[in-house]
Amino acid sequence: MKIKNLIYTAFLSSVFFNGMAQKTVLNKAEKEYNQYAYVDAIAIYEKVAESGYKEEKMFQRLGNAYYFNAELTKAAKWYDALFAFNDQQEPEYYYRYSQALKSVGDYAKSDKMLEIFNAKVKTDSRGVLFESNKNYLEQIKSNSGRFEITDAGINSKQSDYGSTVFNNKLVFASARDTGIAVKKTFKWTNKSFTNLFAAELKADGSLENPIRFEKKINSKFNESTPVFTKDGKTMYFTRNNFLRGKKGKDNKRITLLKLYKADLLNDKWTNVTALPFNSDEYSIAHPALSTDEKKLYFASDMPGSLGQSDLFSVTINADGTFGKPENLGTAINTEGRETFPFIAADNELYFASDGRPGLGGLDIFVTKIKEDSTFEQVQNIGEPVNTKFDDFAFIIDSNTRKGFFSSNKEGGIGNDDIYKFTETRRLNCEKKLSGTVLDSKTNEVLSDAKVMLLDDKFQQISETVSGQDGTYNFDVKCNQTYSVRAAKKDYETNENTITIQPSNDKAELNVKLDKQIEQIGVGTDLAKTLNIPIIYFDLDKSFITERAAFELEKVLAVMKQYPNIKIDVRSHTDSRQTEKYNMILSNKRAKSTIEWLVKEGISANRISGKGYGESQLKNNCSDNVACTEEEHQLNRRSEFVIVSMQ
Repeated sequence: MKIKNLIYTAFLSSVFFNGMAQKTVLNKAEKEYNQYAYVDAIAIYEKVAESGYKEEKMFQRLGNAYYFNAELTKAAKWYDALFAFNDQQEPEYYYRYSQALKSVGDYAKSDKMLEIFNAKVKTDSRGVLFESNKNYLEQIKSNSGRFEITDAGINSKQSDYGSTVFNNKLVFASARDTGIAVKKTFKWTNKSFTNLFAAELKADGSLENPIRFEKKINSKFNESTPVFTKDGKTMYFTRNNFLRGKKGKDNKRITLLKLYKADLLNDKWTNVTALPFNSDEYSIAHPALSTDEKKLYFASDMPGSLGQSDLFSVTINADGTFGKPENLGTAINTEGRETFPFIAADNELYFASDGRPGLGGLDIFVTKIKEDSTFEQVQNIGEPVNTKFDDFAFIIDSNTRKGFFSSNKEGGIGNDDIYKFTETRRLNCEKKLSGTVLDSKTNEVLSDAKVMLLDDKFQQISETVSGQDGTYNFDVKCNQTYSVRAAKKDYETNENTITIQPSNDKAELNVKLDKQIEQIGVGTDLAKTLNIPIIYFDLDKSFITERAAFELEKVLAVMKQYPNIKIDVRSHTDSRQTEKYNMILSNKRAKSTIEWLVKEGISANRISGKGYGESQLKNNCSDNVACTEEEHQLNRRSEFVIVSMQ
């Protein structure tokens, strides 16, 4: 018995000390992880995992460490283990897992993870974009096959990325061996820091052997992603928080990224200064200049960011000072990473993102910057540039359609490689949207109907008249949503909506109109005749909402169709607030409605109107009567009563 007890005690002691040792090892791994030393953390965690030990936090850390180091196939292995151990995780793990699954080609399971992610966080734009673009692979396929790509010919076994063209040279970042005996390494990757290099561009498009860029620019830490002004006298570039021998750190003692500016004087780069909107507490990186060089674009996780990194712009004033950085907003940014912006000469914005539906990792997207600084619809540029891995730092000559991009895709020489390309076909996808205006009962074609094309915000883009065969057509762009509205005398106005699919040969949309059962005349309320929902005004508000404008378009169409009609706009409120307040509010609403119609081209002498407050309720929801929001909303309405037909 004593021998058995001795053996049992020895076993327990072994388990105890092994457990203590394992805990010590995991604590060391956790420390490395929290200091962003992901490679060192991975080595420790994997050694423990290989012993057969299983722990949820360890699997999370392994998956994350590989994910943050852009090794998505290895991240997939540990996220597999994590979800096998416990399939109930925080939402972000579902998103990361979905991205990792794409790297191994499992798009079906990736989409399933995205569906769960969207169900858990319904307001996250990454999930919303996926839900509204579930055919994203088809869209990407239709955008693909437009590039011929080859290795740029200057890649090393290390990381090479982030190129720009300056003075007939390709300037880029590289972690290649520089011949220095003692080399500093970046804890995050355990690789050498990057410096800037330059390679002469030959006439045949090939590149000379790269040489290090000027010593004044390169430091002992990371430099990358330079951009130069057209006159070649100013450059902006990314560097770790290091200037004049002093290294800056955030409150966690981490050295982040900043943007720097340098001037060319006597053929030497000098006056290296940090831009004034940098901070020790967040990163700013990857500068790009607007076509007029009056704005600088960049990526940052500064306060006000929507995601892990967003794209911003800042005005460069005439005196060389800078304005306040502005987030490019939800048209561009997601809760994921948007980074590596580039503005082409034709005002197209290219950038990398892992927050939009893509092939995996960072994909390259493009949009057109409009004259008012808003953006056209963002599109994935497709294969072969985009892959299951990280593809980024895209630059293009708008005239020759040649350029460079970076990627860590399979088959490369180093960790990141630079590729050159020629674009053989522009992405601009334009189609004809056609259809027929028909009588909804008889299917009789309706000629001479006014047909209007509206954008996704119900703003009119174009107008035409249906032909003798009832047909119409408009020029439209792929992947955009339009409404087509038709109006004809003696018929009720109607509209239908369509999203233009690039994969379809034709875009067709018929519009059917109902014959007016009730002929309009003096006393007719156009709101009833046109079946306009009573949704004009929010509580305590008098401005015209976007949806209200969409419905008012119907009244506008009738007034244009019948140029002699005069109407009286009668605005009503619900009973909440005082009678005096409601009378003032309803008068404001009537005035807003009249002003909108006048702004759209209706003569002011054809419209009268006033507010009636709560004096003409449609139900019993008077003062001190408990009613639902829907019942109150019935009383917040506008009427459009015809007072004259001549």
